[in-house]
Amino acid sequence: MRRRGPGCGCLGCGGGTLIVLAVLGALAWFLVIQPVRGFLASWQTPTTVQTQTQTPQGGGTGVQVPSLPGGDTGPGTTPAPGGNVGSPVTQADVGRFARVRQDVSAALGGSFTNLQNVWTDIQNGQTPNILTIVGVLRDAGTSIGRARQAQATALAREGLSAERYATIRSTVNRALGLPNVDFARAAEAIQAGRLPDLNTAVQTATPQERQLVEPYRQGLTQTAALGLLGL
Repeated sequence: MRRRGPGCGCLGCGGGTLIVLAVLGALAWFLVIQPVRGFLASWQTPTTVQTQTQTPQGGGTGVQVPSLPGGDTGPGTTPAPGGNVGSPVTQADVGRFARVRQDVSAALGGSFTNLQNVWTDIQNGQTPNILTIVGVLRDAGTSIGRARQAQATALAREGLSAERYATIRSTVNRALGLPNVDFARAAEAIQAGRLPDLNTAVQTATPQERQLVEPYRQGLTQTAALGLLGL
């Protein structure tokens, strides 16, 4: 009768390895992949686009015309990218940005508290890892959809496109001495099987940029953690 070699269980060494891999795969699915997918699904929830009907003189069929940036935009209508996306940021731009951030913070609700704790750790020099990212995404949950809708509504009200808002955010982060860490982009990388970019380097601001932000510094500092979610 042949005896099994030492160290092999009833399933054999290969079977034990397969079980370990299966358990690790299940943990990765429930602890990482599912929260990332849930976050991205809520993140990509489409916002409402407001249209208005114009009826030609003399009758005829009305034509649905999208509201234009700077015009009478309806709730949830984000202006299209304009020619000013890369133009110098003004103090009025920073004021608009600050008002959008306040609306988004209110919409995120209790999830903002946990987000703020992670942000404080980053400010203290800690580099976030994948588990930290996933924890933030799980906490955000479906509230990220409400936050995105609130952002779209506020952008329409302030006459800002998403691209212009991102330009202002980079300027504000430099002026406040904050890194451009974006967990939303990190989630996309994780879902695609790539390692996320977690660079926490801070870019140096110009004296002019710091001056622009100064009147709004306190409020912007309080809502800066929203940048972790790309908001």
